[in-house]
Amino acid sequence: MSNKESLFSAKNRQLLLGPLSKENPVIVQVLGICSALAVTAKLEPAIVMALSVTAVTAFSNVIMSLLRNTVPTRIRIIVQLVVVATLVIIVDQILKAFAYDVSKQLSVFVGLIITNCIIMGRIEAFALANKPWASLLDGIGNGFGYGLILIIVAAVRELLGSGTLLGFHVVPQAFYNFGYVNNGLMILPPMALIIVGVIIWIHRSKNKDLIENN
Repeated sequence: MSNKESLFSAKNRQLLLGPLSKENPVIVQVLGICSALAVTAKLEPAIVMALSVTAVTAFSNVIMSLLRNTVPTRIRIIVQLVVVATLVIIVDQILKAFAYDVSKQLSVFVGLIITNCIIMGRIEAFALANKPWASLLDGIGNGFGYGLILIIVAAVRELLGSGTLLGFHVVPQAFYNFGYVNNGLMILPPMALIIVGVIIWIHRSKNKDLIENN
């Protein structure tokens, strides 16, 4: 019982749940913004990108945590890049095998997961100083926090820009008959930045302590 409690202690739960709100890597730490602009015109690729980044972040954290006492400091960045690149290649091949159409939509952005500052940041800031279980939770939490923002942005853009969610029409035809028109601006990259900005504004208005701490 004590082992189970330690695995899911308050500290470990915070590692998993903290990035969903007050420690969110996108809207608090302002990391991973580029992919938020690039892959959120539709909900499906945003979900796949979120899962991909979560998998890479979690497993790279665990691997580097296991290696933290054996990798010389002077080559740690090289080792980190090799680990992350290997995981990204595996994810890319899985997507091409089982979700080829989505893989084509994501295009080069899957490969660019290697340069995602959230992944390298969590390795440097957490995995190299903590044990594998805590590192796994930290990786999953930050991946989910990143993915949450991507999914919100993509849902808003696809709904208002195309009238669909996951490719299914959700805006009733009656709306169009009365003159409703999809907002084509929503599928342009600048709108993703604007939506992220609105999310940051709403989040900080509800968490004023974040502003005071900064």
